Amino acid sequence: MRLVTFLQEKLFRWQSDGTAPLRLGQRRIFILPSRGGLLYAMTLAVMLVGAINYNLALGHLLVFALAGIGVAGMVHAFRNLHGLLVTPGRSAPVFAGDLAHFELSLANDRASPRFALELAAPGSEPVIAAVDGKKDAKINIPLATTRRGWLALPRVRLSTRYPLGLFTAWAYLQPAMRCLVYPRPISHPLPPAAPSPTGGDRRGDGGRDDFAGFRPRQPADSPRHVAWRASARQADGGSLLVKQFAGGAQVDLVLDWQQTDPGVDDESRLGILADWVLAAEAAGVRYALQLPGQALAPASGEAHCRRCLEALALFDA
Repeated sequence: MRLVTFLQEKLFRWQSDGTAPLRLGQRRIFILPSRGGLLYAMTLAVMLVGAINYNLALGHLLVFALAGIGVAGMVHAFRNLHGLLVTPGRSAPVFAGDLAHFELSLANDRASPRFALELAAPGSEPVIAAVDGKKDAKINIPLATTRRGWLALPRVRLSTRYPLGLFTAWAYLQPAMRCLVYPRPISHPLPPAAPSPTGGDRRGDGGRDDFAGFRPRQPADSPRHVAWRASARQADGGSLLVKQFAGGAQVDLVLDWQQTDPGVDDESRLGILADWVLAAEAAGVRYALQLPGQALAPASGEAHCRRCLEALALFDA
């Protein structure tokens, strides 16, 4: 048994860079009788002994006919995997605690379909798939995440018992795929915004000579910028209003590691920063991220949000 396990893990392992496809050939496919197949073989053996003992010609015929059906089932189980082309796909980043999905593409270049394909990774529920003739199918392997950082796809077992369930044919897949896991956000109020040192010159009373109107207050706005009189005059009792100015220094939000509670562990501090990044991006403001030994300049947009979350995911305290 140990020798079989060694051969399965070393000789038939998919060694690739995570992008190259793999075609399942004869050397990569294992096949053994299932529990039902062993019971089936034992039953045939008992029937054969009875047929020999009582010299029953029809008994011999029945035993060999059933044995031939079993052998045909073994061949079809092997052919259900043989020649299947497996190509690794992409894995989108997720937050810790969510399911990471690793995409694999199964391509069938035969005219006949392939049924009852089962893909399973350690710690995940099996995924059942089928691929029509001359078609391909995209399969997502779900894996639970518990911590931030890179999550590598473990060895995936692709198996089938089609068509009779008497034999199990399987192959091991292990492309070099990984998924980036962001810290799990921990809800916490945003810090107050601060004037950007690169935002330009401000004169007099904060550039109030360049008043440009009002806008609804956003979570990142400081209470000092709220226009209380204008907000009180709203007839519909809507949200608070904030004054806008055409000139002056630009107000940026600085998300600093030092602003988090030093009394909590590092993972909780990263979770607070992740929540701040998401909140600032949702508010549509410019924000910077400052970590020990690393700083990201103020910006906004999906790409900047992704860079900040990636920095938090890969942060090494």
